[in-house]
Amino acid sequence: MDLLTPAAAEQLILAHLARLPIESLPVAQCAGAVLRENVYAERDQPPFDRVAMDGIALCSKTTAQCWRVQATQAAGDPPLTLASAEHCIEIMTGAVLPQGCDCVVPVEQLRINDGVAELTAPQTLTPWRNVHRRASDRTQGALLLADGTLLHAPEIAVAASAGMARLRVSGQPAILVVSTGNELVEPGEPIAPHQIRRSNAYAVCAALREHGFRRVADDHLPDDEALLRERLAVHLRTHEVLILSGGVSMGRFDFVPKVLAELGVQCLLHGIAQRPGKPMWFGTGEAGRAVFALPGNPVSTLVCLSRYVLPALYAAMRSTREASERIALAEALEWQPALTGFMPVAVSHDAWGRPWATPRPTNGSGDFAALAQTDGFVELPPGPASFNKGFVTRLYRW
Repeated sequence: MDLLTPAAAEQLILAHLARLPIESLPVAQCAGAVLRENVYAERDQPPFDRVAMDGIALCSKTTAQCWRVQATQAAGDPPLTLASAEHCIEIMTGAVLPQGCDCVVPVEQLRINDGVAELTAPQTLTPWRNVHRRASDRTQGALLLADGTLLHAPEIAVAASAGMARLRVSGQPAILVVSTGNELVEPGEPIAPHQIRRSNAYAVCAALREHGFRRVADDHLPDDEALLRERLAVHLRTHEVLILSGGVSMGRFDFVPKVLAELGVQCLLHGIAQRPGKPMWFGTGEAGRAVFALPGNPVSTLVCLSRYVLPALYAAMRSTREASERIALAEALEWQPALTGFMPVAVSHDAWGRPWATPRPTNGSGDFAALAQTDGFVELPPGPASFNKGFVTRLYRW
């Protein structure tokens, strides 16, 4: 049977992933969430003619060279009314422009003595100088944030400015990361020469949390078919998403596909025409539970997580976030396998600010140490092929 291309595998996964429900959260708890409603401007923005500098507010038509300071108006005070063109009002940044005023002179250009303000140098006073005009940013009712927006600090500020105490967002899935293998030993525990440290689960959990997923737990299971069946049955009942690492190839102790089938998880995908990560497995269980069984080699695990799992999770939350970006290779590259290639890269910028991807080949899919100080990987068409410097392709960040 022909293997699916990465693009076809991605579409298959997206077509079978259940959409996550909507929940209402306080706006302060929505960082990293995906918005599931439109947010509109509560008022004009700014809602009034806003003073943009500390100084004095006056009428630009004045012919005077100095002005009597009538009063002081701070941000948050109701607007005062200018008494005459011979007067000015001391004003603070963020305050409402006083009535009768249309110009603000910054404090740095003034000398104030005994309640009289004068310019330190001659200058022309123009209307609306240092004034942020009402509705110049957005008008009342304008769309500020669209359904599907991933909420970071700027978006949270926008929602709060629109008076949104709570937001409707996609619920977060309960995710369980499962590593498998008798050879894995926890960091800090005694280790034998024939064993290796358990690292994949730590990398996967870190990536998930770094991308804003909060409901993440992990477990480790040995290569024991009966125990795998027992524990995975529990995890399938208690989590919407399972991400397994290891046990999906063709080896004698690769029990994961068989056990998942016995537990009612339908295999939709097993094997993708790519390197690394060719043995990846995906299926769905009861109530739309999603199971991603990733190859156990560390480079393969992280590549499959970034290429398929993270985009699928965002899609389940109906995010409009792009999974990849376009970038050019910083140097020529040869790719021999007749499979789509995923090449780790470090991203840098030239003197014009243009991003470039410098290949950082690994010594095989077990060489996770080579991933340190890389930013992600680029996707290369199947080889054998030569790619010149400047070849533009897709970058997937860790």
